[in-house]
Amino acid sequence: MSTSEGASSVPSWGRRLVAEFIGTAGLVAVVVGSGIAAQRLSPGDVGLQLLENSLATTLGLAVLIVVLGPVSGAHLNPVVTLAEWAMGRRTGAGPALRGVGAYIAAQVLGGVAGAVLANAMFEVPTALATTDRAGAGLLLAEVAATAGLVLVIFSLTRSGRGTWVAPAVGAYIGAAYWFTSSTSFANPAVTIGRVFTDTFAGIAPSSVPPFVIAQLLGAVIGVLAARFFYPAPAPKPRDRLPEPAVVS
Repeated sequence: MSTSEGASSVPSWGRRLVAEFIGTAGLVAVVVGSGIAAQRLSPGDVGLQLLENSLATTLGLAVLIVVLGPVSGAHLNPVVTLAEWAMGRRTGAGPALRGVGAYIAAQVLGGVAGAVLANAMFEVPTALATTDRAGAGLLLAEVAATAGLVLVIFSLTRSGRGTWVAPAVGAYIGAAYWFTSSTSFANPAVTIGRVFTDTFAGIAPSSVPPFVIAQLLGAVIGVLAARFFYPAPAPKPRDRLPEPAVVS
């Protein structure tokens, strides 16, 4: 990317990274903040707490994608960035690995910042979570949730229906809160961020590596499924997820 890019309509490298940081921070703040609010508003009713948490996440995620999609693609998730890279490898259209790495770094840092922000807004001390999330069923749920998420995104972008990504992803994650036993983290950056809040949405550090591995496996399955159903992308660049930029 040249230094003259600022005069064009293509978002600069810095703006894309800031968008990924802010977007992922916003997503984690929504998840954690609504979880804290749900615990306070509906004490003793875990089902209602989950309903409130999932509704806020559904709406918040859709809005973040709409707002930041034109800037960075609103990946807000390392598995989405990695899937974008994998989808473009054969044709050379995908982002370079250094661009992928920068996106992921911004997402992870944003995830941590979002948890700290939510804690501060509700005057909850920032501390490592103590909620263990372990077991074969939970890991299988993360594989399924992440595979479904990747399939939803890339089935739409590869078929020229990219304008549906925001509502479809929001709706999918909202549903996956309920049909998966893990409540559908489906995002390594969000998973890491949620380590830094010992509240309703928290996850203990020891549970993170298995969750992330399951999410990466799910991403591979999702990419394979998207390629199977949509072998070639629709010839409409505006419907593709914007790729992480690289400095040239």
